[in-house]
Parts: sequence; structure tokens; C-alpha cells
Amino acid sequence: MNRNFYKLKFLFISLIVFALMTTAIVAQKTRKAAPKSMNKPIAAVFQPSRSPLVSVRIQFLTGAVDDPDGKEGLANLTAAMLATGGSKKLTYDEIVAQFYPLATGFGYQVDKEMTTFVGSTHADNLSKYYDLISQMLLDPGFREDDFKRIKQDTINSLKVGLRQSNDEELGKERLYNIIYKGHPYEHYTLGTISSLEKMTLQDVKDFYKQNYTQANLVLGLSGSFDTKFSKEITADFAKLPKGAKMTRKISAPVLTDGMKIDIVERETRATAISLGFPIDVNRASKEYAALALVASYFGQHRSSNSYLYGQLREKRGLNYGDYAYIEYFPRGMFQFQPDPNLARQQQIFQIWIRPVEPNNANFALRATLYEFDKLIKNGMTKETFEETRDFLTKYVNILTQTKDAELGYALDSRYYGIPNYNEYMKTQLAKLTLADVNNAIKKYLSTDKMRVVMITKDAQGLRDAIVNNKPGTITYAAEKPKEILDEDKMIATYPINVKVENITITPVEKVFQ
Repeated sequence: MNRNFYKLKFLFISLIVFALMTTAIVAQKTRKAAPKSMNKPIAAVFQPSRSPLVSVRIQFLTGAVDDPDGKEGLANLTAAMLATGGSKKLTYDEIVAQFYPLATGFGYQVDKEMTTFVGSTHADNLSKYYDLISQMLLDPGFREDDFKRIKQDTINSLKVGLRQSNDEELGKERLYNIIYKGHPYEHYTLGTISSLEKMTLQDVKDFYKQNYTQANLVLGLSGSFDTKFSKEITADFAKLPKGAKMTRKISAPVLTDGMKIDIVERETRATAISLGFPIDVNRASKEYAALALVASYFGQHRSSNSYLYGQLREKRGLNYGDYAYIEYFPRGMFQFQPDPNLARQQQIFQIWIRPVEPNNANFALRATLYEFDKLIKNGMTKETFEETRDFLTKYVNILTQTKDAELGYALDSRYYGIPNYNEYMKTQLAKLTLADVNNAIKKYLSTDKMRVVMITKDAQGLRDAIVNNKPGTITYAAEKPKEILDEDKMIATYPINVKVENITITPVEKVFQ
């Protein structure tokens, strides 16, 4: 027994020595690797100018794709806690009270791959302003009462703001849910009601600790700040955990062939329509400018000069507007230009048909497909190509007309790895030919994987009309020219190539649940 004891004792001591040696080797490797991460500077886009306003965009390359399973909406909830939840030193009400005499505020925007905090102040107030927002981001209060308030506000935004009050945004976001089913982009950025209801304050703290790191950080400044301030903000945010640089490759969604239509049934007076499909194109793609030109020609946002607007709104008075996009554009009903800092690896080609009268819905869908198929078949003419290119070359100046917008686009250009957006687009547009554009149309535009979302009251009636190929009808308050009425007859029976089993009805209560 004693011999076995000594054998075990010797074995135990040997294991300890081996463990200590292994730990020493690992520690030595860690020490060698540490200086590289310690010396790596924080990413920054600094644009000093003579503007009396200083714009601040503090960005973290984390978003809804980092929401853990079952905790959809956590990235957004965390950002909301930072921007509207106060710091350890000050409550949110106290911060707002200090913002007031500075005539300023602090906002946030969360998307799939990035979270951006945005604010601006007069240069004379920069020190006071920065003291407040740095507390919010670096030393958050994480109070339970703030958490309960913000969580309930988010749930209400889904239940009331989208489900019951905004057919247009509801349809667009539902379309993304369907196209990206089973994909990292699938869930709406605000999350789902069921996941939010289970969320805890500890979940927020854990997400903040894991994702709000130097490795994910990009500091953005524009305006009349000096080197002293840029060094100060860099040093302050260097207090965040270093973290690990995350290089994620997000693949395109996999969709089955054929058109699919989802009709969301809700108590509403009109019918909203959104159509779309994935495109393997973003700003870094060589054919981005060509497709941007196509979307502008076919449905420039809030433009009465676009083709689809002219056919549906101007000629027929169907609705308020009809637009097309190749990039995510939320809140389109409230603004004329898209917000920056919604950069994504994957995008969709989307057509937004603003609400029509329910009795015109069948016709409106057929008319949209009719005009879209004409675009694919015929492409653009030399005249429309030149006119649209000239418009877009000037329009990029509008997108970046403020220093804050210029800073936002600069952050996006950094994300995509492209030059200054304004110069980049003008250069790309100048090199475009009509053949380039029409080739892009043939290559990327198709109804083969088209997904359609319609928001309406009589979902079953609309489904039956499509299933039974009932001709679309439209009524006019005034007499129309013969050429329009003749074309209406073709549109009325224009085929909707969808199988019966691919037309579904979804009660609005199930959306974002």
C-alpha cells in the first residue's frame, strides 16, 4: 500500500510540474503576442474643418447579427440603454436637462452589422457635451427602472408602432424577414416580442461587455475640434476592453425558385405592397454604380421623375409614390434621403409600392410586375441612361451636403473599403456605359426568386383573386386617354407567376412575435 502511495505521489508531482511548464509556455506566447494588440491604434475617421459645429459618430461594429439565439433585439436594447438610460453619475433626466441649454441631444442607430451613436454640438460647448456622452458610453448606469422602461417602449414599438400603425414599414420589414429566413439578417433589428419579454438587465450588461470593445470601435469626428480633443477621446475610449477583431463573412441567403407572396392580414383601410429579392452587390462591387443608376431610373425615392412613379402615380393616380432601392432604406416615409451607417455585406433589390385602395391592389401588383418585366426585357435607352447618370452625379452632393452626413458616409466607405463616397460615385458613374447598365439589368434583375408582401384587411379575398387569376381592376375619378385604358386591359390580365401553395396569409399578430 505504501509503494502504491509513493507511486501516486510521484505521478501527482509530475503532473503538477508538467502543468506549470505548459502554463509557462502559454504565458510566454501570450506575452509575445500582447504588444501587437496593445499597440494597435483605435480606428478613427477624423475630419477637421472650420465648421462651428462638431459632429460625433461613435461606431461599434456589432449589431443584430450578434444577438444570441432566443435574445433577438439584444443589440438594439443595449444601445438604447446607453443612449437613453443615463450614466452611473447622472440619470437620463439629469443628462437631458444638461443637454437643453446646449441645444443638443444624443441618438443611436442599430443595424445588422453596426451600431452608431450620433450627436453634435457647437465647438464652444464641446467639452461639456463630451463629458456627458462619454459618461453614457463608458460608464453606463444600467439602472433597472431604465431597463424596464426601454424594454417596454421597444415592445410597444413592435406591437403598436409597426403592427398597428405603419403598414408601409411593416411590409418592408416583413419582406426582409422572409427573404432572410434562416440567415443572420432574419430577425428585425428591434427583435421579437417573445424574446424581448424574456430579456434581463444582465443580458444587456453581458452584451455590452462582450461587444463594446476597442477592436469593434471606430471613432468619428467632424468640425472644428483640435488635436488635443482627438487625443482625449482616443485615450478615453482606450479604457474599453481590447476585445478581438471580428472578421465575419456573411453569405447570401438561399432561396428556392419561384415567386412567393405573403399577405399580412390586418385591420387597415389600404393595401401596401413590397417586392424584392437578394442581389450580390454592395458599394464595394464593381457593378454597384450600374445598379444604383437602374434603381434611380426605375424608382428614385421621393422623385416624380422616376419611371415607376410616372406610370402608377402620375398617369393613374394609384397612390402616393412608387420607389426602388438596392440598399436598406428604413423610415423612408419620413425622410427624403437615406441615413448613413446602415452598411451591410448583403443587400436586396426592393420595390416599394405605397398603399393603394384595396379594390386596386390586384391591379397594382400586376402593374408593378408588368413594368418591372418591361425593364428587364427592354433595358434603358441612351436618353434615359444619360439623364439618370447626370441626375445621380449631382445627387451624391445632396447625400453628403452636411458635415455630419459627410462623416457618416466616410464611416461607411471605411467599412466597404472604398474611397470617399462622393468622389467614388462620380468616378464610377463617369466610366459607365449604357451597355454596362443593361448588362447589369440582365444579370441581376429577375422575378425568379421574387418575394412579395402585401398588407391588407381582406387577405382571403386578395389571395383568391390572385389564385383564380381574377383580372385586376382600377377605377378613375376622371376620364383617361385611350392609350392608358388600352394598356390597363393588358395589365389587368398580366400573369402573376406564383403557385397556389406559395401564397400565404399571416395574421399581423404573428409578425415579429
